[in-house]
Amino acid sequence: MSFHRRSIKDSRGESTLFRMRALVGFGLILLGLSALVVRYSYLQVQRHDEFALRSENNRVKPRAIPPARGLIFDRNGVLLADNVPAFRLEVVPEQVPDMPALLAQIRDVVPLGDDDIDAFKKQLKQNRRFDSVPLKLRLTEDEIARFAINRWRFPGVDVVPYLTRRYPYGPLFAHVVGYVGRIDADDLGRLDADRYKGTSHVGRSGLERSYEDMLHGEPGYELVEVNADGRTQRVLETHAPTPGKNLYLSIDVRVQKATTDAFQGRPGSAVAIDPRNGQVMAMVSVPSFDPNLFVNGISKADYTAYITAEDKPLLNRALKSAYQPGSTVKPFLALGGLEYGIRRPEDTVLSTGEFCIPGQQRCYRDDERGGNGVVNMVRAIQLSTNTYFYKLALDMGIDRLSAWMGSLGFGRKTGIDLEGEAVGILPSREWKATRSKFGWFPGETVIAGIGQGYWNVTTLQLAHVTATFAGHGTPYAPRLVMATAAVKEKPVPLPNPATGPSLIRKPSEWNVVNQGMEAVVTGGTAKAIFIGFPYRVAGKSGTAERFSRRTNDYDTNRNTAYLAARHRAWFIGYTPTEAPRIAVAAMLEAGAWGAADAGPIVRKTMEAWIATQGGAVPAPSEKDAGAATLPVGPGVPAPAEDLEDVPVATPADMPAGVPSESSSAAPPDDGGHP
Repeated sequence: MSFHRRSIKDSRGESTLFRMRALVGFGLILLGLSALVVRYSYLQVQRHDEFALRSENNRVKPRAIPPARGLIFDRNGVLLADNVPAFRLEVVPEQVPDMPALLAQIRDVVPLGDDDIDAFKKQLKQNRRFDSVPLKLRLTEDEIARFAINRWRFPGVDVVPYLTRRYPYGPLFAHVVGYVGRIDADDLGRLDADRYKGTSHVGRSGLERSYEDMLHGEPGYELVEVNADGRTQRVLETHAPTPGKNLYLSIDVRVQKATTDAFQGRPGSAVAIDPRNGQVMAMVSVPSFDPNLFVNGISKADYTAYITAEDKPLLNRALKSAYQPGSTVKPFLALGGLEYGIRRPEDTVLSTGEFCIPGQQRCYRDDERGGNGVVNMVRAIQLSTNTYFYKLALDMGIDRLSAWMGSLGFGRKTGIDLEGEAVGILPSREWKATRSKFGWFPGETVIAGIGQGYWNVTTLQLAHVTATFAGHGTPYAPRLVMATAAVKEKPVPLPNPATGPSLIRKPSEWNVVNQGMEAVVTGGTAKAIFIGFPYRVAGKSGTAERFSRRTNDYDTNRNTAYLAARHRAWFIGYTPTEAPRIAVAAMLEAGAWGAADAGPIVRKTMEAWIATQGGAVPAPSEKDAGAATLPVGPGVPAPAEDLEDVPVATPADMPAGVPSESSSAAPPDDGGHP
């Protein structure tokens, strides 16, 4: 008989175990719920504002609205720089999974040049991935239509409207107004990121750069609702930008165009200034360039053509190039002689054709063989007698000569409201000491008296000094912008007070020099140029050597082509002499004679100015030739052409090889002819 054991069920133990498990499970559930409640409270209560903002930002995004750039007008309200609507193709990098593939595919829809791709890749490195980057500017209507049809193929790419800069007069104001260009990596470091949000262009040259702060304005923004793909659904809120201020220039389009046309394509520059206030009425540099090509990125071919051109169209000759002034400095040197008491108007000098420094064998020539005879100050200015000014410079000495000419404005910036102005060179001991181990020599003082040697001036400087003299010695810094205006507001004039008291002590001293400059026009080198002009004109020609003489060809070869290859032609003038209202300086880089070549440019500038005043310019006639002739003494000849400037013979003790820092002039030579 077998015996079977049967286990007895422990109901009480099982019940206790179940109860413990249930309590543990409930505790875990309660703990989990508590943690969930705590976390929910943390997220939904304590950090509610933060996450609500994040959520809203995923749905609503701010988009910068760049301000409209201020416009630029001439003095009569003629538009010189405009904003025109255009469309561009933009890409948001973070929404493009494969950028190289996109660029390859989109070229089949919208033609892209290598310049477009290069510019886009550069900006990709400069911008954040969520910022829109322009791929192509100035889309045509056909390109916009083709992209609209294929838009679904290119996520993150869109056509965006914008305002682009346009210069209606193209090359006519390129060196004055300048141009804008795309913002690059160098600009990002100097520009205020907040102020330039959404802005793609910045002033690069001219007034566009100098007045960038005024022209740019303040950006606005709009809040847009986007979907999960980041596409805009609607605009929720808009805060309009503040447009930049408009600029009103003192330049007159008619005077600017007439002056430019007068050059007939020959390289040179001219500046016209109102002596009463310093306002620039014309500022011309020939040749020029088309600023519209630079706005949205100039092509490599166009840029290469500009920088390799022999006549350097990108160079602002009026502002940045300095040249030897030749005899145009003689009236101002004569004024210095009067101011220092070194000369009286009636003092005379015998001009025999050459001038010798005591103790030296080599002499300095007048251009007129045999000289001009006995000349006083007025006649010396009229005939541009070198001997008179050789002796005056030597008697004055380089220290006083430099101090006086410097007080007029030579050797320093004029203070015009444009960046990049050249300083030029005012001959002085200090200037030479920083460039040569040799001391100052008397021969260098002598040739400084006729605007040769180390001298270098810009056309703007010479126009400024001429205007200062025409204004009876009261200096004004040249100004291009005479007023600014916010949108829908009247223009506000910009003050331009005199920079100092008159530099001329006695009105009689001004009258003497003015009489000499009038004689240049009525009976001197410029007599034939201003026949029939309705107002009295005072002027001075200058024919500066571009190269030193090493042969006698100058004496035997007087044909125009030869002389034009050797000379730089200058003419300065102002009118009407009884109350000057316009002063002009004109320069031709290659001209046979100052009066014959540069004089007509000054006349045409003055004629255009008269026309803007409502006056009529009469046609020249021979019978008017002597109507306004100013007598300056018996026996004064009236040269048929400008022969006043001569290549100088420098003394043997003068060092060679000291650079003149002119844009094209050769350094002064220690050789010459007695």
